[in-house]
Amino acid sequence: MSEFIKRIVNAYGPAGREGQVRQLIETEIKPLGLETRTDVMGNLIVHKPPGAADGKARKIMFCAHMDEIGAIVTHIDKKGFLRFTNIGGVFPDKILHQRVMFENGQLGVIGVETKPQTPKPPNLENYFIDIGARDSEETRSRIRIGDIATYYQQAQLIQNRFAAKALDDRIGCYCLVEVLKRLKSTRSDLYFVFSVQEEVGLRGARTGAFAIAPDYAIAVDVTATGDTPEAPTMEVRLGGGPAIKVKDAMFIAHPLVKDKLLEYAGRLNLPVQLEVLEHGTTDAAVIQLVGEGVLSGVVSIPTRYVHSANELCDLDDVEGAVRLLTYVAENGLS
Repeated sequence: MSEFIKRIVNAYGPAGREGQVRQLIETEIKPLGLETRTDVMGNLIVHKPPGAADGKARKIMFCAHMDEIGAIVTHIDKKGFLRFTNIGGVFPDKILHQRVMFENGQLGVIGVETKPQTPKPPNLENYFIDIGARDSEETRSRIRIGDIATYYQQAQLIQNRFAAKALDDRIGCYCLVEVLKRLKSTRSDLYFVFSVQEEVGLRGARTGAFAIAPDYAIAVDVTATGDTPEAPTMEVRLGGGPAIKVKDAMFIAHPLVKDKLLEYAGRLNLPVQLEVLEHGTTDAAVIQLVGEGVLSGVVSIPTRYVHSANELCDLDDVEGAVRLLTYVAENGLS
C-alpha cells in the first residue's frame, strides 16, 4: 500500500472543491512527463498518445471521480451549532457522532436532536455539527454559511483490507494513476480523466467526454457488496476480484466492452465478478450519451459500507483492477 493512496483518501475534496486531490494526483504523475490540463469544470485530463503516429487510432477515455460526499452549512443557531444539508449521498444512518473537517481545518462532531418529537430514525434535518464553540459569535468567527465539511477519518490497513473515507472514488483515481505508471506502450489514443462533481450528478464526466469525444470509455468506481450478514442479495464480494458491470440504475454496459473486459481477464487468468447494481450509478451513465454515443463499460472495486466514514476494500481486488485496466490501455478495445 503506497503512501500516495493514503494521501488522496485522507485529502479534503467534496464535490466542487476537489483542488487538493487534483494537486496530489498532478504531483504524483508529473515525473511521467505526460500532457495534462485542467478544464473549466476542474477535471484533470491526462493524455497518452499512441506509440506510433496513427490517424486512425481509437480514443479510449478512462474516468474516475475525485470528489466525495459532504455536508454544507445552512444555518448557525444561537448556541453555535451548525445545521447542514447534503452534498451528494449523505445518509442519516451513517453519520451520527462521526468527526468532520472543513476546508480551513476546523473539526466538528455530528450530533442529533434528542427531543421527544424527533423521528425514529431521525431525518437529516435533525442532525447538527458541533465545532466546540461557546456561542454563535465564536462559530461565525470560524465557519460561514456555505462552508462544506467532509468526514475526518485517517486511512488504515486492516490485514489485506483498506479502510478509509472517500474510497468512493479515490481508489478509482489510484487505479488510473497506477495504470499510467505501468503503461509502456499503446496502440490507442488514451485519455485519463479525473473528474469532478460525480456525487452531485456526474457533471464533470459529461463535459470531459464532450471535449474528448472518445470512441470507447471505461469508468472506474466502487460498487456495493452482498457479503456481509443479512446484506441485500448481490453476487459481489470482497476478495473475489474486480467487478465488471453489467447494469446499474442508470447504465447498461455495452456488450462489446463488457465482453472484451471478460476476455482480457481470462487472458490474464484474473478472477473477476459480474456486477448488477440495483441502486446507484457511475460516470459511465453520462459518458455513453455524449455526442452520437460512446461504447462504455465500468470496472468496479467491491467496497463495503459505501458513503460512510469507513469504506472497506480488498487490496487484491484493487491490484486486479489495475492489471486489467493496464491490459486494456495497452491492447485497446477494437
